[in-house]
Parts: sequence; structure tokens; C-alpha cells
Amino acid sequence: MGSTVLSLRIDGELLDRLRSHAAKRGMSVQDYVVRTLIREDFDERFKTAVDETEKFYGEADGEAAAATATDTPRDHVRPSAGIA
Repeated sequence: MGSTVLSLRIDGELLDRLRSHAAKRGMSVQDYVVRTLIREDFDERFKTAVDETEKFYGEADGEAAAATATDTPRDHVRPSAGIA
């Protein structure tokens, strides 16, 4: 995986805030911005994966949350089964 240069033009006040946030973490502004972008990308991909899973299983409308403890299937083995 290679690297590519990205050039940004940002407001001076924003740059000052970025410098402050980066300094609090002992990072360069470049590292701070890259880490923030990576985290945002992960959050977005994770949310998409959760949404797709809920759509696949049909639980997006809260069906799973409505289930109660008495809804366990008959073939379900309880963790305490066989323990005296």
C-alpha cells in the first residue's frame, strides 16, 4: 500500500485548533488529521455493516428487542443444564 499526497487549504483558526488538538496528544497535525479520517471512515463502514446485518436478519424494526426470555426455542440448551 503506497502513499499519496493530499494538499488542503484550510482556515487559520481551524489550523490553530488542529495544532492544539494534535499537541494535546503529542502528535503532528498531519498524523492527527490522518488518524481522525481513518476513525471516521471506520465508523462509517461499521455503521453500514450493522445496517446491512439488520436488513438481512430483518431486525431493523426492533423485532429482536421485543423478544423476551420466554421466547427461547425448545432445543435451546441453558448454560446451567447438567450442572448440579
